[in-house]
Parts: sequence; C-alpha cells; structure tokens
Amino acid sequence: MEANLDHWAERLRQRLDLPLLVRWKGGAGLKLGQFDMPRVTLDARDAKGIAALLNPSLDNLGEAYVEGHLDVTGSAPDVIEIAHRLAASGSADDDKPGWMGRIARGIADAASHTKAQDRAAIEYHYDVSNDFYAEWLDPRMLYSCAYFENGDETLAEAQTKKLDHILTKARVQPGDRLLDIGCGWGALVLRAAEKFGARCVGITLSQNQHALATERVKAAGLADRIEIRLQDYREVTETFDRITSVGMCEHVGLKNLETYFRVIHDRLAPDGWALNHNITSTDAHNAETSHGGGTFIERYVFPHGELPHISTILSTMQLGGLEPLDAEGLRRHYARTLGCWSNNFEAKADKLKAMVPEKTWRIWRMYLVGCQWAFENDEISVFQVLCRRAGQPARTLPWSRRWMYAPGSGS
Repeated sequence: MEANLDHWAERLRQRLDLPLLVRWKGGAGLKLGQFDMPRVTLDARDAKGIAALLNPSLDNLGEAYVEGHLDVTGSAPDVIEIAHRLAASGSADDDKPGWMGRIARGIADAASHTKAQDRAAIEYHYDVSNDFYAEWLDPRMLYSCAYFENGDETLAEAQTKKLDHILTKARVQPGDRLLDIGCGWGALVLRAAEKFGARCVGITLSQNQHALATERVKAAGLADRIEIRLQDYREVTETFDRITSVGMCEHVGLKNLETYFRVIHDRLAPDGWALNHNITSTDAHNAETSHGGGTFIERYVFPHGELPHISTILSTMQLGGLEPLDAEGLRRHYARTLGCWSNNFEAKADKLKAMVPEKTWRIWRMYLVGCQWAFENDEISVFQVLCRRAGQPARTLPWSRRWMYAPGSGS
C-alpha cells in the first residue's frame, strides 16, 4: 500500500503542485506540493479510500468521502477545487495509459465488500426534514437560484427579488389564476397572492413540502386564494392564466420534455403566459458534467435527474406547442446562491450533524460546494424561459422587454 501511494504521489507531483497532504493510518503523510501548511488534508481510512485516490474521478472521491473511506480537513471551497484538480489529473494522458486505474482496481478487488453493501450504496436514499433545509436556506425556504439584481443583496433579499422577477416577467395581474408546478414550500404562490393579487394553485409531490406550504398559507390568511396540492403535474385538469415552474423540469427526463411542455400548453389559457426556470447542461448534446460529478449527484442527491441544454429546452418547448419569447441566463446568480447556501451550511455544521446522519451531512456538504464550482466554471447553467402558446398573432406580443425590469412602464 505504501509503495503504491509513494508511486502515485511521485507521478502527481510531476504534473501538479497541490496544497494537499495525504495520510494513511496516521502516518506523517505525503505532500502533493510545495507548502508549509496544507490547505487540505486527506486521511485514507481503508483500502477503498486509497483506491479512490488512485482513480480520482469526482464520483469516486465523492463516494469515498460520503461512505467514510476518506476523511477531509479544509474549507469546502478548497476541498472541491483540489478534488477537481485530482480528477483532471486522473483523466490526463500518461506514458502508461490507465496505470492509476489498474492499481486502483487491484486494491478495490482486495478490499472486503459484499453484494449487499454495493446494492445499499446504489439504492441509498435519504429523507431530510424541513428543519434541516430551514437551517441553511433563506427564511422563505426557496431552494432555487436567487436573483442578485445589483450583486450586493443578502440571500433573503435576492430570493424575494427572484420571486418578483419571475412574477413580473410572467405578467401576473390581480385576479389571474396561477399554477406553480413544483411549488416547494409555497414561497412563490404566497408572493403571487400577497403582492400580485393572483389566485394560486401550487403542486408538489413532497409530503414534507405539502404539509409546510399548507401550514404557511393558513398562517398568512390566504387559504381562500391559495390551494396547495399533493399532485403530479400530469393530473392537473384546469386552465390557468399564468403557469410557473421553477426547478422542476430537471426531474422530468430528457425523453419526457416534449410531453411536459405539451401539458403546460394544454393547461395554459390561449392568451396566457408561462415561465420555466431550470438548471441546464452546458454541453450542446446534453452530456453530464466532467470527471464524474453528474454520476455522484445521480447516485446520492437527485436520482434520475437529467439536465437538458438550453437548445433542448427551446426545441422541445416548441414541439410541445409553446413559443419561446425570452431566455435569460442566470449562471452567475446561481453560483452566488450556492455560495450563500454552502457558507450557511458550513457555519452550522455542528447543528446540522446533530439533525441528520453523518452520511447525509457529507452528501449535502459536497453537493452544495460542488455545484457552486460547476456554475462558477461553466459546467452547468440555469435559464428562465418565458413562453406563450404558439401561433398567436404578432400584434399580441410586447415590443420590448422593458416591463420585466420597470413594471408599469409599458407593454
């Protein structure tokens, strides 16, 4: 084991200068760069931890950390930066192609594990409480990209601005009937009813979200104007003047996007407006993020989630009978949002660890900071797309986008 680690460290030092110290069984450790004090220290607890280091995709490193085969000391941003640099080194060309992979496979095969353990890792599913999310989200508990109009807003201010930006962009008027697909804990429908005078239906498939959103509607005295349903979007039968969907279509699946947008078309009034807000791939062919990051998220965070490229959103929207009218990229905003979430998460580490299993805490810690890195570095993006039913006369369309940023200034 020591010989394999020495060989691995020597080869990496030829490529990289990392402020990383790797330790095995409490030893002095191997320095992966020139430094006095490491920014990150990795402690390999067993052979599976070593195997992950020798074949360092983001998926392998993330799995080893989540499952307790690796321990890590350092700030979350430093950890994810070094993980990416290790993963990139693992995929780089070498004079002996696959040498790290061959060593890693040999060690992994020798490590004790059973089919049941492997199956449990794949099937692992966690259920976190509303209280858990409330610790690191904003007070409204919005779990989607905020809108930092000026860049100096607090997270709470930016999330409120996001709601107003969406509802203004969708031209919500008093008395409009609004459907929010994937309503979360009810923040958007509450804002739509309180400030914009809409009559709202919010739908979710989460029992926890449904319960808290319903409670919040009652507490606000808006039960006569807002209905929260535990319902699939395909089961909705009414027609609405406005439809919003924030962070929902990532879960639809690429092959179902046309059907998804067709449902929105069918539920939208002929002169209605709809706004779809979702995370997108930056690969034009809808490929996953590099170095196994998407695989880790699929396994531990969002099973069966798929990110479409913005071009796929626009084409399937059109195939579903909708005309895209405006697309706004908010990648910088989501990087900032995730930075706020990650900072909150780190600041409340002890409290959060007491609320959930260690494994769950590790998953969310790496997920949040990993996604922040991905948005910062153009691995993924996020778009709001405003649309209407296709085939509308041109005279019914606005001349400019001014109404989105200066409400009441014209159409």
